[in-house]
Amino acid sequence: MSLNKKKAAAVSAVLTYLNREAEQERQSPVPSPPGAGIVNVWGISSRQSQMQIRNMMQLKAFHGPRRF
Repeated sequence: MSLNKKKAAAVSAVLTYLNREAEQERQSPVPSPPGAGIVNVWGISSRQSQMQIRNMMQLKAFHGPRRF
């Protein structure tokens, strides 16, 4: 089998796979989860604050209080 025939067969297989996958998506679309587009700003802020406090405590725990 020549190299061109192998390339053509590989490309054909990939295109067939992609076409079948696209057809499956058209037949049974997956619904988006409820609340997927809603962003909870207060929750993000709270988690960020908690991470910041933990980071500051870890720095203090590892290095101890510094005296000037």
